[in-house]
Formats: sequence, C-alpha cells, structure tokens
Amino acid sequence: MSNAYDVIIIGSGPGGYVTAIRAAQLGLKTAIVEREHLGGICLNWGCIPTKALLRSAEILDHANHAKSYGLTLNGTMTADVKDVVARSRGVSARLNGGVAFLMKKNKIDVIWGEAKLSKPGEILVGKTAKPAVQPQNPVPKGVLGEGTYTAKHIIVATGARPRALPGIEPDGKLIWTYFEAMKPDFMPKSLVVMGSGAIGIEFASFYRSMGVDVTVVELMANIMPVEDVEISTIARKALEKRGMKIITEAKVSKVSKVEKGANSITAHVETKDGKVQQITADRLISAVGVQGNIENLGLETLGVKTDRGCIVIDGYGKTNVPGLYAIGDVAGPPMLAHKAEHEGVICIEKIAGLPNVHPMNKSMIPGCTYCNPQVASVGLTEAKAKEQGRDIRVGRYSFNANGKAIALGEDNGMIKTIFDKKTGELIGAHMVGAEVTELIQGFVVAMNLETTEEELMHTIFPHPTLSEMMKESVLDAYGKVLNA
Repeated sequence: MSNAYDVIIIGSGPGGYVTAIRAAQLGLKTAIVEREHLGGICLNWGCIPTKALLRSAEILDHANHAKSYGLTLNGTMTADVKDVVARSRGVSARLNGGVAFLMKKNKIDVIWGEAKLSKPGEILVGKTAKPAVQPQNPVPKGVLGEGTYTAKHIIVATGARPRALPGIEPDGKLIWTYFEAMKPDFMPKSLVVMGSGAIGIEFASFYRSMGVDVTVVELMANIMPVEDVEISTIARKALEKRGMKIITEAKVSKVSKVEKGANSITAHVETKDGKVQQITADRLISAVGVQGNIENLGLETLGVKTDRGCIVIDGYGKTNVPGLYAIGDVAGPPMLAHKAEHEGVICIEKIAGLPNVHPMNKSMIPGCTYCNPQVASVGLTEAKAKEQGRDIRVGRYSFNANGKAIALGEDNGMIKTIFDKKTGELIGAHMVGAEVTELIQGFVVAMNLETTEEELMHTIFPHPTLSEMMKESVLDAYGKVLNA
C-alpha cells in the first residue's frame, strides 16, 4: 500500500472527518491520522455526550414537576449516576463506530498514531502516547500505523483542550475539567463552576438538575458573556430560580483543600472590589475556555505562523506554508464543531479547484448553549450593532404570550431580533427558552439568503408552534406585533 496521498488530515474530530469525507467525494486519495479516538472531543467528550447527560436531566426536571401537568408518579424519581453516565457513553460509542463506518464507506485510510510535520508535504507518524483520558472503545485494528506519509496537501485539525489557570490546574480528583465532569463516579453534593461560557453553564445546569448545590463564578459582568445582555439576564434569572448561585464580576483567586487528605476544596472568590468569599464544595469544575492543540506538531520546524495559541490561516484554511492548512478549533475562534465542519469543506473544495468557493462569514455562525433554559444566537448583539454605529430596529417577543409554549409549560423566555433600519437587513437574532437551539436555524437561513423584514413578515409560520414567536419578534421590530 502506497504511503502517498492527495490529502492527509491530522485529527478526526467533526472538522477532520467531515473534511476527509468531502475530499473523498471529490476523488482525492485521502487519509486521516488519529491518536486517540475517532470523532475527536465532540463525539467522545464534548458536544454529543453532554447532550445525552442534559437529556437525562431534562426528563428528571419534567418528572419532578409532573404535578403541574396533572400527573402523579407512583414512586420517587431518582437519578442513578452510573446509569446516566453509561447511557451518555453508549451514545458516544454508537457515533464513534459511525465515524469508523463512514471512513470505510468512503475508502478513507485511517492512520493510527501521533503525527508530526517533518517537512513540507511529509508527516511522521509515531506510536500513540497513552491518552490522558482513555477512549470509549479499544484502539481499532488497522493496517496503517507508524511510518512516513506524504501528501500534496496536509490539513491540521487537531482541535483544542481545556485551558488551565496557573495555580488552579485540574488534578482529575478535586478540580475537574469537562473530562471528569462527564464521567463522575459519584454525584457531589456541592460544586463550584469556574466560568460561565457554554461548557460551564451546561455542566452547571446538568448538576443542578441532579440536585447538586451549584455556584457559578464568572469574571465578566454577565453570564455567557458572548450573548446579548438582555438574553443573558433572562437566562440568569431562570437559572437562579432553579436554585443556582451565580457570582459575576469575580474570580477564583486560589483553591485550597479544607484539610490534609480532605475530599473537598475551598474556592477563594475575589470580587471586583477586592473582597474575598470562601466557598467550600466537594468539587470544582474549571471551565475557563479551551486552547488549540498546536504543540508537538512540528509547526516550528516548518515556520508555521501562530497567534495566541492558534494557527493563522486565510479565509480558505491556508497557512503561510504552501500545501499546509488548518481548520477548526486549532485555527481559532469561534471554537465550535459546526464551524470546523464548514471550514473544512471550504478548505477542501478550494484545494480541489471547485468554482465559487467563498470564505466563511463568521457573523453567520450560530451559537447554542443547551442549559435549561436553552440559549441560542446568531449575528450581532444589540450592543455590538450600536458600537458599529448602526441605526437599528429591535423586536422582542415573550414566550409567555405564545400558545404552544404555555401548553408545554415552557413559557419563560424571549426571542429578540435586530434589523438595520435603513436596509431591513436582519443582522442579529437572540433567543432564550425551550428548544431555541432548534429555532435559531430559521434565522441563520434567513441571514444567509439576505432576507429582509418584509419577506419574513410575509412568511407563513405554522400554528401552534414555538416558531410563531420568530415572526412576532420581527413584527414587533416594525410596530406590527399581533399577539401581544
């Protein structure tokens, strides 16, 4: 078997394996290098298994409020942490196997090992070091492994890992990253979550549903800082109503053990005025962001340009080294699986010489947080639009005025739309409430099609649905709201 390829992709996360499939579809001889588990962090330790955990939490929440639906449970609903985790791991295993099937179906070679760039167009694959977290399945048996491989085009898709703060480094026991938080061997009674981005808030929401006493500490003035302030404020009130404690404009300055050999920690939380509050909890989750996996790849040998821990690329994934590309988390924010997939397709289609390949418009990448209530957004926030000097119209519609939301017992939330007053262009959409992570795509499609407010107003939405609120929000921006 020849070790020469048209394309070699380092990393099999969503960006890597989707790029490999598209390359194979375009007739390119393709291989993918993986050192731990097919599907990367997303399928094995991130996007997918967390949603499985959150689904268990959602069902438990509904069961605990069964009486409000006119239902009575003949017994107590309890959560077995081992079974909840086992279901989550089973979901990951199923998808992990699915990626292996797709590689085989598309005749993509899987090279098992640790890849390093040796010179332009060449990589050395060495023996895989023992992963910090063992994969769900045994390393698959394959004919390809250690050796030298060449390719006309090499794409780095090595993803990212949890960022650690000096002095508060995760130890896998008392201080967790998402790895440990996803596979707890017991359910802590109390928990401090450091960081309120998507990862931190999703775990905070899950553990609160499981009955854990949760405190979230956020450095910025608002939780989920990238979201519109109005949406963030509604989400915070809802989370606090569920019993979550949230401290903003504060940081965990240090963590200490209560006593030698203790099975708990004390977080020293310092507020902006310099006051320090000590919070003792069973565990602390460090969710202060992620950083690109750029180490030990040989980037320095080739002179690859990096910036703040990420590989610098152009709009098509090209680095400053001919024949070398990067996509996904390792190529910079936003660090989202769907961004990585789309970025990879753009990169490979440009390599293949397809016509009309356009750089990705990052302003149209939706963001979703799967807490309870859910949060989703695309485009500019109201504050960002004003910063840019835009003359805008803003529409709002509350869940408590929507028939379907009331019938579901999910009437807490809001949909907010932002339009350019001069052109009618939809420049931002922001949501908090039930199933908004599904609803947001309607506005993403509208923005990609350059839809105006007039076209959205003349779009017929089915009744009764949550999606009707999207139209009502548009109508509200122009003083035409009907059901409010």
